Amino acid sequence: MMSIELSIEFFPPHTDDGVEKLRLTRQRLAVLKPEFFSVTYGAGGSTRERTLAVVKEIAAEGHDAAPHLSCIGSTRAGIRELLAEFSDSGIRRIVALRGDLPSGMVDAGEFRHANELVGFIRAETGDRFRIEVAAYPEWHPQAKSPREDLLNFKRKIDAGANSAITQYFYNADAYEHFVDEAIALGIIVPIVPGIMPVASFSKLARFSDACGAEIPRWMRRKFESYGDDADSVRAFGLDVVTELCQRLVECGAPGLHFYSMNQAGPTLELCRRLELLGR
Repeated sequence: MMSIELSIEFFPPHTDDGVEKLRLTRQRLAVLKPEFFSVTYGAGGSTRERTLAVVKEIAAEGHDAAPHLSCIGSTRAGIRELLAEFSDSGIRRIVALRGDLPSGMVDAGEFRHANELVGFIRAETGDRFRIEVAAYPEWHPQAKSPREDLLNFKRKIDAGANSAITQYFYNADAYEHFVDEAIALGIIVPIVPGIMPVASFSKLARFSDACGAEIPRWMRRKFESYGDDADSVRAFGLDVVTELCQRLVECGAPGLHFYSMNQAGPTLELCRRLELLGR
């Protein structure tokens, strides 16, 4: 398989045991030589300190680290403080997101949309950071229409984003169609597909229903037919996602961004099948 850039996403662990397990996961995944490791950011900044701690540790290990930064519930002063801390820690890449309001919080803060956050980062720091933003090949679940969602995406790019990472999907046609429509609007930045390995179908189904990612009917029925046979679920999931990645690379995807769920095994096995180990 041709050379392609990889990136891998983690979430900040809640426990000391989780922190240690993530260190071991990173060590195993480092053999893939990813372009960067990203670390998610909880609703309303609820994981701010834990995200920052993991990102600093990744940077100290010699890897490029990209903290997620969401603006909902944030202030300009708070974001400015975080940007300074990122810069002081050698961070040069940010995944800029709108984010969600935590349950019970009513104040959205000083930013309402991700393009405002991107514009603020550029105004404050110039070209110091490479800014990644989110894209939704199957449309954001809160978008009023596909056209509105595409225009929202364009606003983020026009505000200064360098590239985009998509929500995960299992329909390659959706990605190809989205990229074609983005190009038609004059968007020329790389749009990297997000890849979600399948370890548990029940968890994937719950997560997909919540975030608006579609599991095609044929896939869902096949997963359901395996019942509690976890080995068959994993084997089928690996086959499906391997074929998806192969098609995405063949259609010109500029990279693959793996949602690791803090596990090394599924991503490593996918990359072994894609002949991306030892590249």
